[in-house]
Amino acid sequence: MTDRQTILQALSTIPLLKPHQIEDVTIKDTGTIGIILSLPPIDPNLRDAIVQQCKAKVMPLEGVKDVWVKIGVALPKAEEKPGGVARVKHIIAVSSGKGGVGKTSVAVNLAVALAEMGYQVGLMDADIYGPNVPLMLGMQDASLWVERDEQGQEVVEPAFNYGVKMISMAFLIDRDQPVMWRGPMLDGMVKKFLHQAKWGELDFLLVDMPPGTGDVQISLAQSVPLTGAIVVTTPQTVALLDARKGLRMFQNLRVPILGIVENMSYFVPPDLPDRQYDIFGSGGGSKTAQELGIPLLGCIPLEMQLRESSDKGVPMVLAQPQSASAQAIKQVAQALCGKVCADREMAK
Repeated sequence: MTDRQTILQALSTIPLLKPHQIEDVTIKDTGTIGIILSLPPIDPNLRDAIVQQCKAKVMPLEGVKDVWVKIGVALPKAEEKPGGVARVKHIIAVSSGKGGVGKTSVAVNLAVALAEMGYQVGLMDADIYGPNVPLMLGMQDASLWVERDEQGQEVVEPAFNYGVKMISMAFLIDRDQPVMWRGPMLDGMVKKFLHQAKWGELDFLLVDMPPGTGDVQISLAQSVPLTGAIVVTTPQTVALLDARKGLRMFQNLRVPILGIVENMSYFVPPDLPDRQYDIFGSGGGSKTAQELGIPLLGCIPLEMQLRESSDKGVPMVLAQPQSASAQAIKQVAQALCGKVCADREMAK
């Protein structure tokens, strides 16, 4: 059976592939060779050509039965953050594998909780098809100011409320107007939100992602270096299955996973606050986090006041700060800060 050095020597003869772009090589007893590459955003045809050349170079080697190639995206270093996010310390994606798990509610309340802790916070509503952040932040009637910078480029002043700067697609369309866009238009809007908004000095820029693993997620990961991603799920098995796909997507894009947030962990009835009902099951987030070796940042219960406060545009951490869900969200914010600071110290 061939060895790792022989495989690396074979790959070194590919003109389009640089040695530092070979992240890892695995050799299985079955004769399957795994190759992980880290490439910058390139033309798909060129990427496919590199994959085919890798297979062509490695397949003839002794004992090789099969070759698979996985490609991640090489992101710019943190100090290379361009445009409007140049002075943002940490950009964090708040994502979910499926819709309906309360991702936007978590993002909004987490942003306000961080602001209450004294941080400078921004919230970018990247859920282009379903932009609900303005409603939950009480800014559905706000307007964006557009001006020009010294170079004559248009820049946008984000809306502001509860200590959080925010920009959303909802400000650019009528309330009942659907967004019917394909990938390139989504990519363009994500980049405009990032680079043409006057975010200024921020400790955290949270990005409320659309559910799933599509164009917006890839565009964000390729546009700016992310500190990491948070994945929101419920304890329900179907939600956890999709959450695992979302986790793998970010890992394939070389985006660190900061942790899992289990939302709607249990239901607290308003007339019996000492009781808990596991409507969507229990322990799913904790089990998934343990299996994947990822931190569980916290478990947020479901309360009727949480829905009411969201509809009124007053985040739960402000409307009912002593409630079980508000306290849980504050604990998630503290855990997130601890995780970010710990990772930054390890990277030094």
